[in-house]
Amino acid sequence: MTDEVKETFASASGGHRAAGGHRASGGTSAPPAPAALAAKVRTLAPSMTRSMQRVAEAVAGDPAGCAALTVTGLAELTGTSEATVVRTARLLGYPGYRDLRLALAGLAAQQQSGRAPAITTDIAVDDPIADVVAKLAYDEQQTLADTAAGLDTVQLGAAVAALAAARRTDVYGIGASNLVAQDLTQKMLRIGLIAHAPGDPHLAVTNAVQLRAGDVALAITHSGSTGDVIEPLRVAFERGATTIAITGRPDSSVTQYADHVLTTSTARESELRPAAMSSRTSQLLVVDCLFVGVAQRIYESAAPALAASYEALAHRHGALRAGAGAGAGDRRA
Repeated sequence: MTDEVKETFASASGGHRAAGGHRASGGTSAPPAPAALAAKVRTLAPSMTRSMQRVAEAVAGDPAGCAALTVTGLAELTGTSEATVVRTARLLGYPGYRDLRLALAGLAAQQQSGRAPAITTDIAVDDPIADVVAKLAYDEQQTLADTAAGLDTVQLGAAVAALAAARRTDVYGIGASNLVAQDLTQKMLRIGLIAHAPGDPHLAVTNAVQLRAGDVALAITHSGSTGDVIEPLRVAFERGATTIAITGRPDSSVTQYADHVLTTSTARESELRPAAMSSRTSQLLVVDCLFVGVAQRIYESAAPALAASYEALAHRHGALRAGAGAGAGDRRA
């Protein structure tokens, strides 16, 4: 092994990166399971250098072949360096290339067990609606599976603990991500927690100014570079609040101000399926995981609060059902 590779091994640090103003978060993440490797490549490839992309694409495309290669062999195959191979392994979540090879061997064994090949999901302008349904359903399933496989449960657990103990939670998102932010705050309010999802970027910043230690600020941005989401998270971070980022780009700008980072996956973007569609699906999964985790932690207070909210709305649902029945009777008459 070259000195450059040894240096790369030695310089790696445990836990999440400490770039920018990032505060170190507790806990050490376990390496991804073999089944999560392809999902990690799909999620992280856009943020990799071109040389690292070549390594990632090679291991995802031929896990059996690459599992048989030494670090030097894979570097020669991809036209990169040994250090690039090791850095790619680390970015994918493995302590070193040896761990990546073990994961590749496991993935190859799974693929040889007879799993059917993936269907092509590109949607054409002239596709029959039945094909559109099938392709979208497959994409949604793949996106959810990839997100679940790549979700760091150590980071997730830490985020749940912070939300459950928070005096107040602010959630920031723009466009489709704001819909996800509103979904989370609505759920939290129904179990008795104080949560806000300001849709106006200026209001988000002025709200963030009021946060302090013991509060939580959560940013939702697929690209990780949305300025109107990063700014209030930065303000909250500087005020001492615990900060969380849900993003499809774990090395993006938003993570500089996040104590805990939860990574989502998306299907490949196309003309008829913008990234906002599949990113929303994966974001909602993470939000649901956060909510259920929080509800479990505060179950003694969450259960009666949820029951009270159901009871408060029960008469409205009953009135709507009665009205619908009367309307149907009128039409039959």
